[in-house]
Amino acid sequence: MEIISWLLAGDISIKYQAYRDLLSIDKPLLRKKIESEGWGLKLLSCRLQNGHWGKSFYQPKWTSSHYTLLDLKNLNISPENKAIRETLSIIFEYEKGPDGGICPIGTIQKSDVCVNGMVLNYSSYFQVKEEFLKSVVDFLLSQKMSDGGFNCHSNRIGAIHSSLHTTLSVLEGIYEYKRNGYTYRLAELEKAKLESQEFILVHKLFRSDMTGKIINPNFLKLCYPPRWYYDILKAMDYFQSAYVKYDNRMDDAIEVIISKRNKDGQWKLPANHPGQTHFDMEKPGNPSRWNTLRALRVLNHYKKDE
Repeated sequence: MEIISWLLAGDISIKYQAYRDLLSIDKPLLRKKIESEGWGLKLLSCRLQNGHWGKSFYQPKWTSSHYTLLDLKNLNISPENKAIRETLSIIFEYEKGPDGGICPIGTIQKSDVCVNGMVLNYSSYFQVKEEFLKSVVDFLLSQKMSDGGFNCHSNRIGAIHSSLHTTLSVLEGIYEYKRNGYTYRLAELEKAKLESQEFILVHKLFRSDMTGKIINPNFLKLCYPPRWYYDILKAMDYFQSAYVKYDNRMDDAIEVIISKRNKDGQWKLPANHPGQTHFDMEKPGNPSRWNTLRALRVLNHYKKDE
């Protein structure tokens, strides 16, 4: 209970999620406070008069509307927030590309698959009208790869192998889409979900399916916020939230996560992904409530506590 007390002493968003996810106590009034206290209030206060955060939808990283909306969603701020919904209306009116995806970057006419996975994620959470999401769903399904996942380079430079980064972003989007009651092409998204989950599991979350070697050592670093980057805790947090059944191919990742717990039962924040931020929620090198909360969610769900 000392760890729980420590989590409950953190930001209001951590407190709300700790009650809900670790103590099975939902506190809707506490959730409502996320927009008027702490990190939620600070992020909302950075919104400009033109309705965007940063310079535009996607620039700069990480203070743009895109990544700020993703942060706000991960705080579990109320999906009914008026300012957020106004920004989403602007995005869907002005940022659609010729291929139906959100395509905000300069003169590039091909939408980014990873970006659109994240767009589907937070737009579904904030309950954008289904008619606005249809073309995003169409675009994502058009980019499904034969090996089971997705890659942001599939429609740009002809990638032939899926990316763990992009695949997880799309999976998170599909999860929120279904969870919020959307139905357009849902059966196809469900099929894509199962194949994408299998793609991650075939790689034991971070290993080459050919050699068994670690694909990228950064996959074992538990950064927060994760942004578009893939890591094993982000993936396992998705699996537990989506109620994916235990699979022994998760074991290597779970063991790595357990190994990173310190003697006080906390997980540290190793680093932040470089880029401009509104503010830092936590300091690298220190115990991290975000990582501790997420790791405990995973270990509790899969009953792995040592």
